Amino acid sequence: MRREEDSEWTRREPAPGSPPRVLVVGAGMAGLATGCYAQMSGMRTRIFEKHVLPGGCCTAWSRDGYLFDYCIEWLIGTAEGNDAHQVWRELGALDGKTVTNFELFNKVTDETGRSVVFYNDPDRLQAHLLEVSPADARQIRAFCRDLRRFTEIELYPFLTAPALRTVRERAATLRTVLPAFRLFWRTAATPMHRFADRFEDPLLRKAFRNIFFQDPEGFPLLPYLFNMAAAHHGNAGFPQGGSLGLARSVEERYTGLGGTVSYRARAERILVENDRAIGLELRGGRRYYAEHVVSACDGHTTVHGLLGGKYTGPRVDKLYDELLEAPGTLFPAVVSAFVGIDGPLPEEDAHSTTYLLAAEEGARLPGALQNSLVVQLRSRYCDGFAPPGRSVVHCTYFSDYAHWAELRRTDRRRYREEKRRVAAFVRDFLTRRWRECAGRIELVDVATPATTRRYTGNHNGSILAWKAFSDADDIAADLVGKDRMRLPGLAGFSMAGQWVGMGGLIRAASTGRFAVQYLCAELGLPFRAQESTGGELWHPGRLGRLPQLDRWHPEERRDS
Repeated sequence: MRREEDSEWTRREPAPGSPPRVLVVGAGMAGLATGCYAQMSGMRTRIFEKHVLPGGCCTAWSRDGYLFDYCIEWLIGTAEGNDAHQVWRELGALDGKTVTNFELFNKVTDETGRSVVFYNDPDRLQAHLLEVSPADARQIRAFCRDLRRFTEIELYPFLTAPALRTVRERAATLRTVLPAFRLFWRTAATPMHRFADRFEDPLLRKAFRNIFFQDPEGFPLLPYLFNMAAAHHGNAGFPQGGSLGLARSVEERYTGLGGTVSYRARAERILVENDRAIGLELRGGRRYYAEHVVSACDGHTTVHGLLGGKYTGPRVDKLYDELLEAPGTLFPAVVSAFVGIDGPLPEEDAHSTTYLLAAEEGARLPGALQNSLVVQLRSRYCDGFAPPGRSVVHCTYFSDYAHWAELRRTDRRRYREEKRRVAAFVRDFLTRRWRECAGRIELVDVATPATTRRYTGNHNGSILAWKAFSDADDIAADLVGKDRMRLPGLAGFSMAGQWVGMGGLIRAASTGRFAVQYLCAELGLPFRAQESTGGELWHPGRLGRLPQLDRWHPEERRDS
């Protein structure tokens, strides 16, 4: 940024007659969306990001020509004609991109080799499940009947902030919800584990818990049915360019609207005067001023770090003091192992498979919370993730953050040894299942929950923050609806992102939209949102320079 442009942000008072200034902490999806909608609505914005890339957890990195795509497994809003898609169109997220849709959501294979395929089509799914276990016909037909009903429902409440919805908008929601009220109520009140336990077949009892790759524990039936129905309509696909590609497209939209992102710029504290946020102080002491500040980073860091715990209330205390460390409230952290393979992957394998492990095998996975390993053939998701003639696989499992954080803090040598144990397990596991891959694994790159915490700041390395349908869900809804994403006693400040509006990329983006809508209502400005007209076809060059997260270990190279 040129010196004269920088000066408008280092002045305490704005220039007379100038548009409102808004500072945003964090260039994840929520922060970028906040910037885009504020720029569209006539404000001036600047985003500060501690990392060198946009996207937060929606990111990727590279090694030896491989691209390791970290975040997206499916993206709600990839099909035209719904409100979620409109948000992505406004943010330019899908400009010039193709979308990959799969015929199945996930496959689950047990220790004996028996498999269940969760097709997105209800009729195909029902026929397959009846072949697996005719004795469970009643349960199978009930699930598939509900799935058919969800395919007829379109409910994506991502356009208008809850407290600002008009009578017409509320009536439209009621017209969708009321005819299916009993369906919503029953599937939201039925825990998946209780439903799954009704199956006679032991494989189905375990497989249904792992439709979402691993068992989130505590989820009811509703989100499984909702997301599979979306996938059936092509509305939960995988966009070309993947996770970082999505973030780069929104970043391009933001800068095209006149916004600025400053990278390697870590916010140290929010400047407050007379109980009003007036700006930011970065590490190193440099200060920037604005009429409004939006924090779109980790919630605990915002409340107790940037603001020193001075602006809280019952809801904020409940979330960030009581529930933050309560079991089952945060979505579990994840260990990721990316595998680069010289040659193709087995054609007959599903793009995503959860392998259920015997207890003794699961015990070999460091810090594992469940006896399972998810194997995704990422080369099938999008072109450009591997060099020509090569393939990339992403293996993941839920893991204990404390295990990795303590090791990294106290014993770096053992920390690296644990990462090598993960790499060795994955090598052995894949070569036992794919004999043709023996000797063709070129590299294994492991990222732990401590890695996630280090690069994104997310508390306990949780990618999706608060777990939906947990005790945090209703409180977060009140923060967005009743509190308008503000903190008690503090003016000129808003929070956005998954630590306020729950997890998922479309939810994160919508919180940026909501924050600007609330701000426009406060300032008496019209909220404006226009679809992007960007027409350039996506190509890998638009990803920009890609980082390597950790130093390379020669012993992790090809096992020839």
